[in-house]
Amino acid sequence: MAAASAKENILKKIKEALVTPVPQPFTQAGAAAPLFAMPVEELSVLFAQEFTQLQGKFVYCSSEAEMQQQLQALITAKEWTKIYCSDRRWNNRFSNTISLPTCDASITGCELLVARTGTIVMSAAEQSGRTVSVYAPVHICIAYTSQLVFDIKDALEALTVKYTGNIPSLITFASGPSRTADIEKTLVTGVHGPKEVYLFLVEGLPGS
Repeated sequence: MAAASAKENILKKIKEALVTPVPQPFTQAGAAAPLFAMPVEELSVLFAQEFTQLQGKFVYCSSEAEMQQQLQALITAKEWTKIYCSDRRWNNRFSNTISLPTCDASITGCELLVARTGTIVMSAAEQSGRTVSVYAPVHICIAYTSQLVFDIKDALEALTVKYTGNIPSLITFASGPSRTADIEKTLVTGVHGPKEVYLFLVEGLPGS
């Protein structure tokens, strides 16, 4: 009887609470309210700041012609002889190997760039396969200022619109080179992915 009485008291209190719920303490915290304030500076500046803080290497280019010159200069300076390029727009210009496991660096495009977190958003639809951006020791991404969004929420909404009813089987959010601090709290890069990540940001739209 005592157990049944205790159960009835609990159910009674729950019913009373549902009838007169406690007022919400933060009335402005609606589901549609943004969690982060939009920055004052341009998204490209914010992305560059966040990306470089994550040990990414950022290169701004005013045009595709400048990007090609700067990227070729980097390849020459680093003495990379095996470049794997999965981006059809730049395959003929830079690719000289079809062996991803033995390449010095891989070149890809991307879906979007998230400025607030310095993140490159990639998908299986954008790349030729799932491993191009993580298998090579160096990942080089070519992106455009038109691909910049502020937050991850904006990126997900943009991808939903772009791939209505046909979301790619893989969407990757990469923030700088692979790194871990599991071993004696010492930061180690390149454990589960590329040791270096370069982002060439081209002003405008692809092909402009």
